[in-house]
Amino acid sequence: MKKEEFRFRSTNDAVDIRAVRYIPEGEIKAVLQIAHGMVEFIDRYEPFAKFLCSKGILVTGNDHIGHGGSVNSEEEWGYFGEDGNRHVLDDMHELTKLTKEAYPNLPYFLMGHSMGSFYARQYLGDYGDELKGVIIMGTGFEPLFKVKAGMLVCRVIALFKGWKHRSNFVNNMAFGAYNKKFEPNRTRADWLTKDEKIVDWYVNEPRCSFMFTLNGYVNMFEGIARLHDKALLDRIPKDLPVLFVSGEDDPVGTFGKEVIASVDSLKDAGMKNVDLKLYPNDRHEILNETDKETVFEDLYQWIKAHM
Repeated sequence: MKKEEFRFRSTNDAVDIRAVRYIPEGEIKAVLQIAHGMVEFIDRYEPFAKFLCSKGILVTGNDHIGHGGSVNSEEEWGYFGEDGNRHVLDDMHELTKLTKEAYPNLPYFLMGHSMGSFYARQYLGDYGDELKGVIIMGTGFEPLFKVKAGMLVCRVIALFKGWKHRSNFVNNMAFGAYNKKFEPNRTRADWLTKDEKIVDWYVNEPRCSFMFTLNGYVNMFEGIARLHDKALLDRIPKDLPVLFVSGEDDPVGTFGKEVIASVDSLKDAGMKNVDLKLYPNDRHEILNETDKETVFEDLYQWIKAHM
């Protein structure tokens, strides 16, 4: 396997986006593009990428705006900028175009985890006809009124504090309940995985420890609100294969309930090829769980079946 790092200009023309490719030795059979989650960066998916490379699948992904290396300075972590939701999506699409130019005529898949799952679900409606299949991992399904309330709170606070303000109130509103099921808590991130080594690394990594700005939150909420937009849902190719995967102990999906609601939302929109798999006792990051080898193999087999 060969790892390549490269950059391209964000569609917001304010920052260079950092991207990576994991390239198999020998024949390349397919491509998987990964959209990472909130407050992390694409390199966290390297073990999964190495596994897929061993099967002949090229893996690529980028640090979203305001994450990892896609910032002009660390002060921009958690800041998306004006119309940030649109630019995150269009940066993902720019990476798709660049990859297809470099590796044409290959089956092309997209996987989104957590925040990246909300972007992958938007991508279905915006660019789904360019994909062979989509994996939605660690997602949720917030009622529209709650998402709009969150957006309103961000806007009110921003009137007084500005859009680069980092609000403990908003952060607690978004994340405050996630660790409750796992009390007494060892760390702030026990809800991620049962693997304590992964959790300890995560809580000590600066690229996984910043707080979103109000701008970052309102843009993310805007994207989640779009998932209720009938016009977006109507544009999704109805025969496109989609796999939802999550841990049964993942609080982001309300322990499976919101994952099932997300599946139902696509089926209600007329999608015909939507599957769901929940992993017992697994928490939010199933690629970092104690049974990750099983998850790796399951995802590979699904991709293989749809190549």
